[in-house]
Amino acid sequence: MQPLQQPEPARPVPLLEVCVGSLDDALAAEAAGAGRLELCGGLELGGLTPSLGLVEQVVRGVGLPVVSMIRPRAAGFAYSEAEFRCMEADASKSLEAGAAGVVFGMLTVNSAVDEARVAQMVSIAAGAETVFHRAFDAARSLDAALQSLINLGVTRVLTSGGAATAREGSAALRRLVGMAAGRIEVLAGGGIDAAGAAELLATTGCTSLHVGASTGRYDPSTTPAMSAALCDLRRLGSGAWRSVDPAAVAALRRAISGG
Repeated sequence: MQPLQQPEPARPVPLLEVCVGSLDDALAAEAAGAGRLELCGGLELGGLTPSLGLVEQVVRGVGLPVVSMIRPRAAGFAYSEAEFRCMEADASKSLEAGAAGVVFGMLTVNSAVDEARVAQMVSIAAGAETVFHRAFDAARSLDAALQSLINLGVTRVLTSGGAATAREGSAALRRLVGMAAGRIEVLAGGGIDAAGAAELLATTGCTSLHVGASTGRYDPSTTPAMSAALCDLRRLGSGAWRSVDPAAVAALRRAISGG
């Protein structure tokens, strides 16, 4: 008798994480097949910390795990002490509101992982998921950054392999997956669409994808031009963030005070 052939083990279904900015987004992504949600405010700025009210609303409104972005501003990842204190508080409150984890990324001024601050966020999470976002792609050495995150016990790293898109960074993603060796999840993200998603999974060895999968929506209360004028597009285009100029405030104070 021929020996019975054992069936091949079923391959795990890849997980699709969708970036959302509202309850409407979250419900739409859940209905369409998302397996996890990354909740952000300011998606047009690359994703900022969502309001606590939004975290509570989305966690209550969907049946999927929700990880909450913890990012206090746009334009870089080397934060002041005051900014980091805010990040700590936002992380604690998001987890208390029911988030399954927190998403963050802190670099030193030399573009290395800020290990002391990452360790503090892992401590705050206390066993909840910790995700180092695409600040990773700005690190001066991806291999060194990945080893730091492994040593610190981070759950997952979101990366395009240091390239503009995950497809362009696929070779680096494959190398990072091999280096991770199951000690940290490598989550591929960056310009992923349906046309290349399956190939990306096959070529990199990643088992999950992070996508924006977004479209444009317009608020009928104003014109597109007025909406754009309310944003500081000049600074955004230069890679800067908006900060108060005390000299300008003082000059205005003198001007309206008669000298």
